[in-house]
Amino acid sequence: MHIAPGPRSASWSELHSHAQRLARVATRELFERDPGRFERFSRRGAGLLLDFSRQHLDEVVLGRLLALPDAAGLADYRDAMWRGEKINVTEQRSVLHVALRQRPGERLGGETVEREVLEERERMLAFAAGVRSGRIAGSDGLPFSLVVHIGIGGSDLGPAMAVQALAHHAHGAPRCEFVSNVQGCRLADLLAEADPRTTLFIVASKTFTTLETLSNAHTARQWLHDRLGAAAVPAHFAAVSLNHRAMDTFGVHPDYRFTMWDWVGGRYSVWSSIGVALAIAIGPQAYLAFLDGGREMDAHFHSAPWEQNLPVLLALIGLWNINFRDLPTLAIVPYEERLGGLPAYLQQLEMGSNGKSVTLEGRATQWQTAPVIWGGAGSNAQHSFYQLLHQGSPRAALELLLPAVSSCGNEAQHALAIASCLAQAEAFMAGYSSEAVRAEFEREGLPQEWRERLEPHKISPGSRPSTLIAFARLDPPTLGRLLALYEHKVFTQGVLWGINSFDQWGVEFGKRLTEQLVASVRDPSGQPAGAEGVQKVLEQLAEWRSARS
Repeated sequence: MHIAPGPRSASWSELHSHAQRLARVATRELFERDPGRFERFSRRGAGLLLDFSRQHLDEVVLGRLLALPDAAGLADYRDAMWRGEKINVTEQRSVLHVALRQRPGERLGGETVEREVLEERERMLAFAAGVRSGRIAGSDGLPFSLVVHIGIGGSDLGPAMAVQALAHHAHGAPRCEFVSNVQGCRLADLLAEADPRTTLFIVASKTFTTLETLSNAHTARQWLHDRLGAAAVPAHFAAVSLNHRAMDTFGVHPDYRFTMWDWVGGRYSVWSSIGVALAIAIGPQAYLAFLDGGREMDAHFHSAPWEQNLPVLLALIGLWNINFRDLPTLAIVPYEERLGGLPAYLQQLEMGSNGKSVTLEGRATQWQTAPVIWGGAGSNAQHSFYQLLHQGSPRAALELLLPAVSSCGNEAQHALAIASCLAQAEAFMAGYSSEAVRAEFEREGLPQEWRERLEPHKISPGSRPSTLIAFARLDPPTLGRLLALYEHKVFTQGVLWGINSFDQWGVEFGKRLTEQLVASVRDPSGQPAGAEGVQKVLEQLAEWRSARS
């Protein structure tokens, strides 16, 4: 396989000169020059419409961008991932989240991987069906009415986002809630109103040693123990982990355990048994439809030519904005309330994967990599951070997600959301020129003295790039398509930048420091840990805690 990243190719150098050329041209002028711009800069595939006509690029730039995947060997890396080769080179692991979505007979990752995936999926879905029907019940024989999923990072963000997104498909299911933060208040609030007899906890931790997850799990177990007794604990605890000894010690029911594999990164794990809460919420059939949606995008990514390939195009547009237009942040704005958790999910997927500054060869990168991901649900975003995007000095690219049909059946109000989304996309692109401002003043008959004062304040420069991702409706297969779209986008960008998208050494380093400091936080009089500044803060915090007690 190639290991030379895109920045070392001839196309990369040419793109810099084209970025300088286009810097003198407003995006609205590109539309004026080309009445057919939408058709040339939009694509359809796998049930999605990708409209990037409002990006600040032309056909020459697109052609140069489309040369980068071949220069970086994207097809080789993609095929190696499909075969199960160890493309996570720093951990010597395969990267096979695509295998989690396979159907019988596809043998992604080999026959052994296919068999293990399908068997574990069948076990997990049978468990989910049993919880939904009441066949699997608590220690008193009562059906579960509350499921509390305890995890963090990839063991939380994916299933939590998906359960929220598909809430309208959760008819007849127990209520599913998610706990992640180590601080404990989220769990305390849930337990304050929960009935222990009808509460099921799912502990999601690959190693069953994650500090935050185990802290919350032990608190939940003690709460259950105090109310129902030690014998009741196993009937109320399921887990997803590789560590069977730790699950034995904890008291997880032997039949309620589901496995993980080291070839699945946490941020890619919602398709595995980590998604058991999602399967409980929406039911096995809808969960399989979710997997099929992801599988449909896999097939598109694997077979479509680069110029028609939605994940590749999305990746190239992002690279253009980051590396050539100096736009280091990306705002994700879904015009669908139920996708409100998507920006946080994509923060981990994109920044947790490509937040690197060392190439696969072990050299420091000389180019920017992952964007800073942020955002929120539209139209709330319009009344919070859009002002900065329209007129502020910091600039960002945007990705707007838009369904054609309301997920709650309120088509009248959803029409307002559609109008808001498209209007904002146009406003970001076209801006509001001084000529338009003056014409407005003329229509309103504003006095001359006020015209001169207000004019500079009302101008919006435009040329703020946005991509629109539209789809028919938010349902299980569509959510699967969207998540796989972003997974393959991240993979493509990692290959183009020449980095490993599948390790997280920075996160691991922070975890180790936390473990070293825990003893000092609990007992400031003991052996000190950390720098002098850390110790001074610990002393002040201890003083306040002592005064409160």
